[in-house]
Amino acid sequence: MNLFLVAIGGAIGSVARYVLSSTIARYVPSAFPLGTFTVNVPSCAVLGVIVGVAQPRLLAGAETRAFLLVGVLGGFTTFSTFAYESVLLLRAGQIAPALLNVAGQTALGVAALWAGYALALNTR
Repeated sequence: MNLFLVAIGGAIGSVARYVLSSTIARYVPSAFPLGTFTVNVPSCAVLGVIVGVAQPRLLAGAETRAFLLVGVLGGFTTFSTFAYESVLLLRAGQIAPALLNVAGQTALGVAALWAGYALALNTR
């Protein structure tokens, strides 16, 4: 059952990522990988909220975690794309955008996860 839930969640997350990334690329054209950036940071916040709500209260069973954390968020986040786009920027000699991409997504992703987790803990 968990495998099925991961697959369904992954499909939902992947479609959501595609829609969000392509919408951003269509309306905010940029050489900077803004679509990936916009997907990764909020997904960290969502993960923080889910873990913050579920963990202390033990609300999320194995099936819920498989669906939400591994499936939906696993399909939605694009860390491998983030790494690839960073390498493309470096290979194109775009050092500053590459560093902004790596540092920005890393710092904001960790901050977003922390904020989501803190928010979830403070609302209980």
